[in-house]
Formats: sequence, C-alpha cells, structure tokens
Amino acid sequence: MAIADQYASLIREIKYILQKARRASYAAVNIEMLKAYFEIGRRIVEEEQQGKDRAEYGERLLDTISVELGKEFGKGFDASNLRRMRAFYICYKKWETVSPKLSWSHYCELIKISEEVKRRYFENYILKEALSVRDLKRQIYSLHYERLLVSKDKEALLGYEKKENVPDRYKELIKDPYVLEFLGLEEKSIYTEKELETKILDDLQKFLLELGQGFSFVARQKRFTLDNDHFYIDLLFYNIYLRCYVIIELKTEKFKHYDVGQMNFYLNYVKKEINKEGDNEPIGIILCTEKDTVQVEFATTGITNPLFVSKYNLHLPTKEELEREVRKLL
Repeated sequence: MAIADQYASLIREIKYILQKARRASYAAVNIEMLKAYFEIGRRIVEEEQQGKDRAEYGERLLDTISVELGKEFGKGFDASNLRRMRAFYICYKKWETVSPKLSWSHYCELIKISEEVKRRYFENYILKEALSVRDLKRQIYSLHYERLLVSKDKEALLGYEKKENVPDRYKELIKDPYVLEFLGLEEKSIYTEKELETKILDDLQKFLLELGQGFSFVARQKRFTLDNDHFYIDLLFYNIYLRCYVIIELKTEKFKHYDVGQMNFYLNYVKKEINKEGDNEPIGIILCTEKDTVQVEFATTGITNPLFVSKYNLHLPTKEELEREVRKLL
C-alpha cells in the first residue's frame, strides 16, 4: 500500500482540526473586533453629547482621534471608519442586539439602513442565506425588501419575519420585477430563451438567491412525451418550505395570453405525473420582459392552478426606477 494511502485518513483528520481551529479563531477575533468598535462608538457618542456645538465639535473630535490612533494602530481608524463605529452604536445601543455571526463589513452596510424593521430583516436574511457582503449590497440596492412588500402588507411582513422568513403561502415567493443583472446580458441586445436559460444556470446560486427562500434546482429543459409529442419545461425547481415544484418559463419578449395555456398545461402534467405523496400543487412563474396587467388578468381568470406572471430586468435599475415600479404595483 502506498504511503499516501496509509496516511490519507490521518491527513484528512489533521486538515479538519486545522480548519475547525481557523473558523473558531476567526469567530473569536470577529467578536472582539465588533465589541471594540461598539465601545469606541459608544465613547464617541458620549463625548459628543458633552460638546457645546455638537456638529462642529464632533468633526474635530473624530479628526483628532483618527490622527492619534493612526500613529499607533495604522490604517482602519480614519474619520470615515470612526463615523461608522459611531453609527454602529447609535443603531444598536445595546451589545446584546449585535449578532457576532455577522462581520464588521456586513454591519457597515446594515447601519446605512435607517428603518429598524428593514435592518432586522436583512440581519436575519444574511444568516439564513449566508450572504456575502457583495450579495447583501446587491439585495439592498435592488430593493429586495421593497419588492417583498409588494405581496405583503406591513403586518404580514412582520409575521413573516417572526417565523424566520419561511414562506407558507404561494404569494410570499413571488417578486415583480425579478432583477437579473448578474447575468451580464445587455438590456437591448438580441438573445434567445436558450441563452437566457444558460446564463441563469451559469450563475445558479445568484438566481436562487433572487428567487427567495428554500429553492433547490431540479432540472433544465425537463422533457416529457405525450402521444409521441415532446415537450420541455424550461426550468424546474422545488421549494422545501412549501413542499411543491416550481416551474419557470422564460420569455425574451412581452407576455402573450397564450403563455398561460402553455404554463397551465405544464402544471397539470407535473401535478399528475411528477408530484409525490405529500407534495402540494406546483406553482408556475412566467418570466417576461414586459406585461400588461389587464391582459394578464384576462388570461389567468378561471385558471385554478397557482400561476403568476412577473417581469424581469436585465440591468440593475436606479433606486428611483424600482421605487416607481413598486408604487405602480402597489
């Protein structure tokens, strides 16, 4: 037996021990760093409250502290970072409300959110989905929270947060619009549904994040045959919380009324042939570039299957554009 084979198990165990130690060390360092920044923020606020001219005194104070700390501790204590520490303390006030599972970089984004309910939502969302700082920024900037409000009133959203954002109704999954700027497709370029589908699968993790909680990928171009005719479902997912399949049909043009007939056909097939015992009715989502609300209403009236039509954007709109879209939907 080769030496490498003899010691393979031992090496794996040692690697695991080191990896575990590194994670523990990082967690410990992160907690101490957050505590330090929280306390620095607290002391700055307490000192500022004693100043006669708070605004002017506060700026002089931050500049003075920054210069002195920079001499001994180097980078990381410029005036802008001290402002973040001050904002960190002002936002949370009590150390017990700070989660040591989040990094300082996460908190630098969270303290920009003035609404407490919204900030708390994103704190939970980071932990639930293990969001990187980059993904967190994208979700905040693409108005993920505001789009969530489209299908929920304030009271319903609070209830949704209390149960850790786990959906228990179809409509809690649906967004409009979906923002797919991470696909890298130009808004006005010509592309096919197959190209759109391929791009989505190339960056499936971000697409799942955009879809929402509890999605897992099942199949692409799911084929089934009826009476010697072949049919293909663009994308098939499963939601573990609602215990149902989710069919997504991609359209590179405006919604057409006959898209509903196609989706209803697919839903009936999945319900009869793919669903297992314990599965709920499948959901259908038609993603299109544009839609007319009246046409959607006429096309879906009388359809008993849960079927939704949503727009998607291939570029990240400005905050004002998305806010206008949300107001229109509301």
